[in-house]
Amino acid sequence: MKQRYLLCLLLCGVMLYYQVPRLDLNGDGLAGIYSGMWLLLALFVAAGNLSGILYSPKKRMRASGSKRRVMKRVRNY
Repeated sequence: MKQRYLLCLLLCGVMLYYQVPRLDLNGDGLAGIYSGMWLLLALFVAAGNLSGILYSPKKRMRASGSKRRVMKRVRNY
């Protein structure tokens, strides 16, 4: 699962690398709004994938000789 997050994060970085020089951040009207929204969306994508990598549940490693305890329910009447 972490490989998918890492791949998406790298693809987001590649898209930013190619697109940022072409964006007109100081443009007026629709061009400036498009540039700002595109960068905001790229920030959300990068933040989501980075949080997916950092906060994913870790697998527990069991000791080879340990047995799992089975708890039985005891009913007292």
